[in-house]
Amino acid sequence: MNTSRIKAYAPKARRDFIKAVTERANLLGITHNHIEPCEIKGDVAIIGGQPFPKRVGELRDEIIRRIRRTSLKEVMEEAAYTWFNRFAALRYMEIHDYLDHGYRVLSNRSGSDVPEILENAADIDLPGLDREKVIELRLAGNRDDELYRLLIIAQCKSLHDAMPFLFGRIDDALKLLLPANLLHSSGLVRKLVSSIPEEDWQNVEIIGWLYQFYIKEKNGSSGI
Repeated sequence: MNTSRIKAYAPKARRDFIKAVTERANLLGITHNHIEPCEIKGDVAIIGGQPFPKRVGELRDEIIRRIRRTSLKEVMEEAAYTWFNRFAALRYMEIHDYLDHGYRVLSNRSGSDVPEILENAADIDLPGLDREKVIELRLAGNRDDELYRLLIIAQCKSLHDAMPFLFGRIDDALKLLLPANLLHSSGLVRKLVSSIPEEDWQNVEIIGWLYQFYIKEKNGSSGI
């Protein structure tokens, strides 16, 4: 295992994940300087003039309460590390064929940029995953990012249900901060897959090394 590659990746990943969850919060009207009001109209939450499902408005309120208890910086740090940790665990598990459905969640053994779980979305059976919604999004042809988010969240829930002692629960508020544009060529998923070769994932110690270098970056950083 080449720890120099992990050492190079983890600090950049921390900054990338923090930036991504912060951008997600900004999309929901939460910034360092201002929090947009949210108006509920029936089943719709209007935030900054943009419509969202009512449930998004409710979960956003929970994020705002956490920010007021601590700080925006701390909440973004927590969300970033949670998702970094889960993506690293998913990468390890997919390489070792530990996922029951047999498909990779972040990569594709064929070399395609489309993750196997997305490519085979219609065949995926995970707890809480709405199959009709999956088929609707897949057939749309231009909603793969939305579909991929659903698959990631369902996969994380499934792993928590099966192994709560290893795969911690991600609460609903943190799910709302799952970064966008995960399938982008310069997105978080592609960077994780391309930055560390598969042979380095053969040893479970890689998870500890990733954590060590991520935390070192955090402790050495004065802000986000």
